[in-house]
Amino acid sequence: MRLWHQALLPKLPRQQLLGQHRECAALRGAGWGKRHATVNYVFDPNPYKLFLYHQLVMQEMAARGYTPDAVWFDPMYRGKVAEPWEESQLDDSFQRGGLIYAEHDDTYMHECLENLSQKGIVIEEGSESGASAHQK
Repeated sequence: MRLWHQALLPKLPRQQLLGQHRECAALRGAGWGKRHATVNYVFDPNPYKLFLYHQLVMQEMAARGYTPDAVWFDPMYRGKVAEPWEESQLDDSFQRGGLIYAEHDDTYMHECLENLSQKGIVIEEGSESGASAHQK
């Protein structure tokens, strides 16, 4: 259970990108508030941040020819089981631009790269989007 550093999304192999979509959907839905050491920070700010991160994932999916279900582009939507957010529960007034989660800093980037490396996936830091991941 992990949200990859947002700068890695365009570089993730197919399996990790699609897994990230499933993870975001689970966290937005019935998994909201279910603490896990790797993603606890997701539950601290407003849930709108998770929606924005999930949008980045789905935009990358679309760029690769995948078609995520359009219902996930609605910030209120939380899946088939969880009740939708109410507008008052979502706050989109925070500063835009840059990182969605402050936790996705250089240290976290290194942790993500190390985690991927342990899975046999090498992503070169600073490389161009898309062509930088390869399996060992």
